[in-house]
Amino acid sequence: MISRKTYEDARKRALELARTARIALSQKEIATMDVADFGLGNLNSEGVQIVSLFDTSQLCGRLLILFAGQTEPEHNHVPVGNHPGKQEVVRLAYGSMFFYVPGDAAMREGSIPKGKEQYYTCRNEIVMKPGDQLVLEPGTPHWFQAGPEGAVMYSFSTPARDNLDTFTDPSVVRQTVVAD
Repeated sequence: MISRKTYEDARKRALELARTARIALSQKEIATMDVADFGLGNLNSEGVQIVSLFDTSQLCGRLLILFAGQTEPEHNHVPVGNHPGKQEVVRLAYGSMFFYVPGDAAMREGSIPKGKEQYYTCRNEIVMKPGDQLVLEPGTPHWFQAGPEGAVMYSFSTPARDNLDTFTDPSVVRQTVVAD
């Protein structure tokens, strides 16, 4: 749970990062920006700000905005019914991003949030700069962390079913609760 002030401040900071990245957003996109703290209550460490650009029956486009050092927890896009799970292409527009996928442990730039080592199992680091992109096949566990200037990243995918994503940390709650 996060406070209304924390929620609104995060939205303002995220909008400033999008503007710094020279990404134009419509008033509707700004008004519907999501602030995800994953129920962990430590937004500056684990969280992400999400702007939905489009969401059709076949495709989804989002803008993911992370503050300096902010981390989206390790998760996986699992199969749903006959659908194999979300395939996702991420493309960095601004800042730097440390992206982690299965493979040889090679962490050099990013860091695991304190006390959360058991929930961040992917240690194969991919350092992303503006213009870099990565294709994530369905069922690939991953997590990512913004560099010191923050990061703005596009996510293009097959339909998103966020409430069905699985997180390594069992205390993660995908739906943000804002206390008034």
